[in-house]
Amino acid sequence: MEFLSPAWFSALAAIVVIDLVLAGDNAIVIALACRNLPQRLRMRGILWGTAGAIGIRVALIVFAITLLTVPYLKLVGGVLLVWVGVKLVAPDDEDQHGNIEGGATLMSAIKTIIVADLVMSFDNVIAIAGAAQQAEPEHQTSLVILGLLISIPLIVWGSTLVLKLLERFPLLITLGGALLGWIAGGMVVTDVATVEAIGEPSAALRYAASAAGAVLVVLIGKVLTARRRAAA
Repeated sequence: MEFLSPAWFSALAAIVVIDLVLAGDNAIVIALACRNLPQRLRMRGILWGTAGAIGIRVALIVFAITLLTVPYLKLVGGVLLVWVGVKLVAPDDEDQHGNIEGGATLMSAIKTIIVADLVMSFDNVIAIAGAAQQAEPEHQTSLVILGLLISIPLIVWGSTLVLKLLERFPLLITLGGALLGWIAGGMVVTDVATVEAIGEPSAALRYAASAAGAVLVVLIGKVLTARRRAAA
């Protein structure tokens, strides 16, 4: 994949979309952590807390990209991404943010944002690492950093807009889940162990596996949603 080629832009677009689709938790964490700060300190808390969280996430993603070259880890990552995608399409009713307390000082709010984001960012890390794997190794880190840099202002200043768009157009959430399934399918078929067993996958096989992953996530998500509605 050449730098700035259509394929490179495709991988970058996938990373940005993943960041935005999974930005809901980030927006909620930021709002909760800074809600007790004086008005004059809130933007500073948002900026510094987000900067610290993003820095740690970049380090984790670069580490994850390296780990995905180990046999069977792409298989595990693919399964986890299917699970994350299903949860996105058919979310639980449980409130996962009730235990996040707002900080009374600037430093406590920043710490809360960084720690909470670190705990909750596992899905982002695996998804972005999987999307970056579409690029050549020498471009993967730059793609991750650029994708995060593009998404930061959208998450920080446009988090409310992003949340409203996702609420108004639920299809975007379904498409986001399908994207995670697409990446998961590609990860499974390109795992080191899979390649050793069946050989280097052809382009057709990779597309078929990716499409199967996308369909699987949406199908399971819709079935679970229908069952919950029927039970309710």
